Amino acid sequence: MGFFPLHSADDKNAADKYSDDEKELLDKLAKKVVHWKMTPPAIMALESVKPLNYIGSQAMVFFEPIIQTVFNLKDYDTIRQMLERRETIEMLLLRIEFFDAIARRKEKLFNRLKKEYLKTQTTGFRVKSALIGFRVPGHLEADWKAKMDAIDAEMAGPQQTGGAQKI
Repeated sequence: MGFFPLHSADDKNAADKYSDDEKELLDKLAKKVVHWKMTPPAIMALESVKPLNYIGSQAMVFFEPIIQTVFNLKDYDTIRQMLERRETIEMLLLRIEFFDAIARRKEKLFNRLKKEYLKTQTTGFRVKSALIGFRVPGHLEADWKAKMDAIDAEMAGPQQTGGAQKI
């Protein structure tokens, strides 16, 4: 998904300032935050440092020799240059919120499907699932995956056409 949610004309203008590589990098960062289930702390931290984004980019210049031993230098330079622009943190926040909304919808769907499936099973099976963990039955994997993929397609739809995003 190399595109941004558009809430207003200002967001469209801000999104146009980013290259495809920069958008991809912001998406990658946002997906990592959501995958690690760190959305609330990340949003709080980013909101609190939003006014200091330029200073942060200059600190990144200072720490570059140390960091380059651990991280991909190309991505590091791209992030540093993006932080020099005031709207970058806001765009990252929008991406985190967007991917978090998708993750929450998938989690709700999975829990609903799991609950419906467990209703049809014996008490012993339900207890076993609660104790050792639930595993999607093989005969339902394809169906459940298709339903999860439908959420991705539904969330991507409004952005591809340039309309407003619904979260």
